[in-house]
Formats: sequence, structure tokens, C-alpha cells
Amino acid sequence: MGNESGIVAKVWSFANVLRDDGVGYGDYLEQLTYLLFLKMVDEFSRPPYNREISVPEDCDWNRLKMKKGAALDTRYTCILRELSNAGGILGQIFIKSQNKIQDPAKLYKIIDMLDKEKWSLMGTDLKGKIYEGLLQRTAEDTKSGAGQYFTPRALIKAMVKCVRPEPNKTVADPACGTGGFFLAVYNHIVANNDLSREQKEFLKHRTFYGNEIVVSTRRMCLMNMFLHNIGEIDGQTFISPADALVADEGRRFDYVLANPPFGKRSSMTFTNEEGEQEDLVYNRQDFWTTTSNKQLNFLQHIRTMLAANGKAAVVLPDNVLFEGGAGETVRKELLRTTDLHTILRLPTGIFYRPGVKANVLFFDNKTASKAPQTKEVWIYDYRTNVHHTLKKKAMTLDDLQDFITCYSPANRHNRVETWSEENPEGRWRKFTYEEIVAIDKTNLDIFWLKDKSLADLDNLPDPDILANEIIENIEAGLGSFREIMETVNGKTQNTVEQAHASIME
Repeated sequence: MGNESGIVAKVWSFANVLRDDGVGYGDYLEQLTYLLFLKMVDEFSRPPYNREISVPEDCDWNRLKMKKGAALDTRYTCILRELSNAGGILGQIFIKSQNKIQDPAKLYKIIDMLDKEKWSLMGTDLKGKIYEGLLQRTAEDTKSGAGQYFTPRALIKAMVKCVRPEPNKTVADPACGTGGFFLAVYNHIVANNDLSREQKEFLKHRTFYGNEIVVSTRRMCLMNMFLHNIGEIDGQTFISPADALVADEGRRFDYVLANPPFGKRSSMTFTNEEGEQEDLVYNRQDFWTTTSNKQLNFLQHIRTMLAANGKAAVVLPDNVLFEGGAGETVRKELLRTTDLHTILRLPTGIFYRPGVKANVLFFDNKTASKAPQTKEVWIYDYRTNVHHTLKKKAMTLDDLQDFITCYSPANRHNRVETWSEENPEGRWRKFTYEEIVAIDKTNLDIFWLKDKSLADLDNLPDPDILANEIIENIEAGLGSFREIMETVNGKTQNTVEQAHASIME
């Protein structure tokens, strides 16, 4: 059995071959997911496991690997169709599955490659790292669009280190993507606790719950979890295909860690009585305000999801911190009803979607009280004079270590500011509740450090980094412009259709 990097390289080598046939990275990873799942089902059905897994007999791995040519293509297509109707995790992984590999000879080579490895004998860490490596490569392929479902792992690990999830507690992510937060929590709990048998069982079967509406992303998440020893092949799924924002399911969780989808507009639209397209507005009694801004809706929903004394860490774009109207209402209520104790300002150049300016909000749920629950907000500015790019200077966990130290995870009430009038370059500073609500619109987009590149040409970042930042800002602007044009075009199309209908009448 090869080492981790060797197996990843071997598995990924086929991706470049298939690209010539029009099979993108995302489609290739989907096919790998189907085939790897079938291979592991076969391994678990044999000694020493001898598990009875409810997979139809004609979907057997051995029957598949014995086929070649047109017979292989037919058998594989039939397997995908049959398993898409199965229940539990099995059905969720194969739902809407299709064979995207049109050349049976290349399909046979992939099957043969997977067959040569004993995946069930690999350590959980190795299997998980292999699949995570494939997910990251898919995210790096900008054409696939998968990057929007992939949160930088260094950021996820830093957030988990700060929140410090404990055994026998529940963890949720209402937009879980490929499951990065779940894996980081799982690894943190295993590494920092001597777990009893009951705690291991709880961690495997009852700790995690998420939502992911994109079918292909949900199947990758389920496979990722399974390879990390979370859940069972024939068990019930813990990743719901439902839109988390539609309703309050009534479940409450000890921790919510999330990076909701970027973009202010709702992911769903409807046609009103005038025939115009409008963004979906979620009308929920538990929300503080009604808005089509999905970022604000996710923030309100996450607050609802938290159990008493539950803790949340959420990645959100800058507009949530300063936008007026519904944004101001949400911020005021968040400060009043929860303890919004920490904000981490993030630099650009760390996400696969260009030009994103984001923050991590850390807050704890509190019982109802007349007095505001937030007493002070600590802000760490890891944006000003910080430059990262995904390829040449990717953000690492070490880059965030100073923030983690300042956060003081063991006891966050023992914090010490690094900023002072004597040290105006300090990145860690606190603001009282009274100071914040005195700011126009309760603006939380607070910064105090001077941008050195504006004052001193000698301190400009590396030309490659500067060029990438310019490109990111242009692409981000184009993305916003496309959102506006999509709305305008949708309304224009409806107007044209109405006019045409009137003429026909």
C-alpha cells in the first residue's frame, strides 16, 4: 500500500486523463465516490468484518470489476440507477447519480486502481486525508465552482481550537458543504480526550447534524464523514437535503460552526403576481426581521439553533457588520440576546471565491434578560497589512496562532489587549457595548490600524501578491455586477413575456 501522497497522486492522475474526455474534476470526484463506496462495501462484507450491508446482490463490486467494454458501461449505469433509490446514507450518496465516464476502458482502469488497495485496512487518518486532498484539488479548480463549498482548513482548525468542543455534545452546520467543520471537531475531540466507549459511540452516531442542498456536495460530505469513521454505510443520514432557512426544525445544538454561502441574494427566487422575479423572503416568527439577504437569515437561524449556553462561530462577509436596515436590526438583537464576544477580521486571498472580505463572529447563547447580554466585543484585525494568496502564500494555522493565543480558549475572561495608545499597532482590542451602540447603525466594521501600503511605497507587498489582490477585487466586482444583471434580466424577461401575452390576447 502506498503512502498518502503517492495514493493521492495515483488517484488524481486519472483526472487529467479524463479531462480530455470532458470529465471535470468535480465529476471525476463524484465517480470516485461511487466506486470507492462500492469497493468498501465489498471489503466490509468479508472477513474479518463479515457485516451484512443492505446492498442489492446485482450491485456487487466483484461483478462490476469482472466486466469490460459495453458490458461494464451497462452494469455500472444499472448499479447507479438502482442504488439511487436506496434508503439512508446509501441512497443519499447515490441520489441522482450518473455515469460521466463515457470510455469503458478508462472506467475499467479506475476500477482496477481502486481494487488494488485495501481501503478498509487503511487508517482513518490516511483515508480521510486522501479524500480531503482530492476535495481540495477540486476546490482549486476554479472552473468546477467547488471552491465555494470549501472553507480553508487552517481557518476551520483555528475556529475549533477557540470553541473547544467537548465530548457528548452536539454540533451543527446549516450549510455544511463537504463537512470540513465536522471533521475538525471530530479530530479535536479525539485528540484532546480519553474517550469512553459510550463517548466514542456518541461521537460516531449522534454528535453531528447538517444541511446541504447541493446534491453533489452532500454526497461528498457523506463520503468524507464515512471515511473519517463518522456514521455507518447502512445507517441513517445526518446531512439533510432541506434548505435550513425554510423553517425551524426545533432541534437545538451545543455548538454551531458554519461558513454560510457567500453572496447577499437569496439562493431561491419566486415570481410575484406582476410576473416579476423576486428573491425568496423567509417569513419566520423566530427571526428578528424579514429580509432576502441570506447572510442575515443564516445568522438569525444559527442563533435559533443554539441550545441554552450554546456556542457559535460563523464566517460572514463584511456587509453583515455594516449594512443598514435589516442588518442594523440583526446586529442590535444579536448584541442584546447573545454574548457576541469576539470578531476576527480576515484578509482577502484566503477563499476560492476572489475578493471576499469576511469575518468570524463568535457568540454564546444566553437566557433572556432585560440587560444586553454582550458586555464587550473583542476584535482581532488580521486584515490590515496582511497579504495572502491561495497559490503563493496560503494562510496557515501558524498565521492564526497569535489570534488563538489572544482569544484565550481555556478561559476567555483572562484576555489582555495588545493595542494601547502606546502601542497603536496592536491587533487585539476590546470595545464596550456602550461604545458600539453609540456608533451610527451599530456598525461593527471597526478598524484602527493604518494601512502601511497607502502611506509608504517601500512597504508595498510582493508584486505577485499585489497583482492577485487587484485581480480578486476586479473579479469580486464582476461577480456583484453579474448578480445585479441576473435580477435585471429576470425582470426584463418577465416584462417581455407579459407584453407578448397581452399582444396575443
